Amino acid sequence: MQGNSRMLNIAKMQRLQWNSLCSKQLPIALANFSHLQSVHVGLLENKFNNSKLHCRRYRHVMPSMLKNQNRTCCENLTEKSVCVALPTDKVLWRQCCEFHAMNLNSRGEKASIGNTHCLKNVINIQRRHFNLSPQGILTASPSGLQPYLRLIRFDKPIGTWLLFWPCTWSIALATAPGSLPSLWLLGLFGAGSFFMRGAGCIINDMWDKDYDRRVERTKLRPLASGELTQFQGLMCLASMLSVSLGILLQLNWYSVVLGAASMGLVITYPLAKRYTFWPQALLGVTLNWGVLIAWSGIHGCLQTTVIPLYLACVLYTIFYDTIYSHQDKYDDMLIGVKSTALKFGDQTKVWLTGFGTAMVSLLALSGKMCDQTWPYYTAVSLTAAHIAHQLYTVDLDNPDDCARKFRSNTQLGFVMFLGIVLGTLLKKEEGTSNKTLEEN
Repeated sequence: MQGNSRMLNIAKMQRLQWNSLCSKQLPIALANFSHLQSVHVGLLENKFNNSKLHCRRYRHVMPSMLKNQNRTCCENLTEKSVCVALPTDKVLWRQCCEFHAMNLNSRGEKASIGNTHCLKNVINIQRRHFNLSPQGILTASPSGLQPYLRLIRFDKPIGTWLLFWPCTWSIALATAPGSLPSLWLLGLFGAGSFFMRGAGCIINDMWDKDYDRRVERTKLRPLASGELTQFQGLMCLASMLSVSLGILLQLNWYSVVLGAASMGLVITYPLAKRYTFWPQALLGVTLNWGVLIAWSGIHGCLQTTVIPLYLACVLYTIFYDTIYSHQDKYDDMLIGVKSTALKFGDQTKVWLTGFGTAMVSLLALSGKMCDQTWPYYTAVSLTAAHIAHQLYTVDLDNPDDCARKFRSNTQLGFVMFLGIVLGTLLKKEEGTSNKTLEEN
């Protein structure tokens, strides 16, 4: 009880500090942008003395907040040419190929656009170029499309990868010995992961928009901020689910029914945090349903050999999502939602050690039941090393470090997939060698 009380006091202190900062920073002299519909302002890496509050936030400054002031270097700005960011105490924006900056005073008060100066050919400011990264594609997209892309987390593909990799493990394990996994199935499940992840994000935001408004990390999501209406979100959800259904119908009917059965979990998962401290467990059951669908897509039914793999993936999800949920633990305490991060508290690493150990053991059991070879067990060993490294190095009070550890699980997914593929290829060769020895 004392530990929870201490965390709640810290949460309240950091919320007060954050609100104090925002009250000073938000009205800064973006006054001359009154002709714009909105201006994105980012508060990056604000650290309050000795407290461990790391912030990466974005806010909208609407025209109603803006006042007319004199312009110096910012004439003829258009919405397409403006890029605003605020690293602690400096405003940067872009007009064509020139960057401009404005320094605030030490208290962040009464900043005037008249104090601005142009920055030309500045080495440490990178100009944005179009690239094929998710963030680059989102930035280059039409402004009307961008809210929908952010709604489905297009610029944060880690969720899609974490949904996709367990499916690939199942496909590779179910593949016939000596064969490569079907590219057709990998493509189907890749597309299905993208669209179902997007649908899941929309459902989550529709349920949680009132909570999201009260959490610093999520308060500017399109539905929570009012950038998109509930009806627009619903139409986007319908399109994502329609495409997902079309992909599911490419499989056998057993898999179609199995996939349709997961919709109850997808719809109700966001409610779990209201009633239980184990929403990560329900997320694991839901997110890894594709493991079962992939197996039945190849064999036409579920078999006992897939159960250890599925359970391993569920434990893996609890592991990494508990680390992820530590980013919001103070906000969660203030608004009254639950998570394993709050359940475990200071004992989080002890619990995660148990989950990680059980996960690795179940992966080893899956390999044994599928007659896997040494590349598979090498991948399992590397997975165990990765889990141990995360546990040893993660700073659960540092949101940025928790986010980095969470994103690193994409690498683990690829390593495990590669190990299963190579192990399956060697199964035929080892079987042939054993048969030759028996004949001799």
